[in-house]
Amino acid sequence: MDSADLLEAVEQEQQTQLSRLGSSKSLYADTGGEMEAGPILSAAADGAIAAAETFEEWDGDVFADAAERVRDQYDDILDELDEYDRSDPPAAVSALAETEGTVTQLGATVGWTLVTERKSTQSGGYFTGQAKPMIASTFRAFGDDYDEIRDAALAAIDDHCDSDAEYGEAKDAAVAVIEAAYDEYFETLKSLGMNPKPVC
Repeated sequence: MDSADLLEAVEQEQQTQLSRLGSSKSLYADTGGEMEAGPILSAAADGAIAAAETFEEWDGDVFADAAERVRDQYDDILDELDEYDRSDPPAAVSALAETEGTVTQLGATVGWTLVTERKSTQSGGYFTGQAKPMIASTFRAFGDDYDEIRDAALAAIDDHCDSDAEYGEAKDAAVAVIEAAYDEYFETLKSLGMNPKPVC
């Protein structure tokens, strides 16, 4: 196994979860049903600052670069907000923060990028629909950051893993982040009176 196999396995195994996390229903869940600019931006800010702080606590160039990129995203989002009161981080970031050990942290980082990239794309689509092209462009630009972070994490996984078992640890960490995000999505939609379909 190598990092390309790992990524393919994660995306195939979590295909349904990732698809739903990249849907408009996911944005609805993230905002508690408030599909307006302020709540969408605030939800993105909550995720960005929590992720940046997590990466800043970890050792290694991959995490230092990720922290810088995501903190810059946070600043860009704040520039669009008139008011912002920080809330709890999303489940994907909480799961990310709970990982220990370089290999699992790298794997969790891959999972976090897969979730957050999809949510960011959906946010950008919302602002496109609201005729706010500058904000939409900001979210589209975040996609390049997630690509860079993921590629660096995957390369580092190859550097650190000497066995399929170690690759398996990284894969499991990526899946755990995605599943945490999906569980939050599922439970939030239920609490909002919607009937999300379970993954069979």
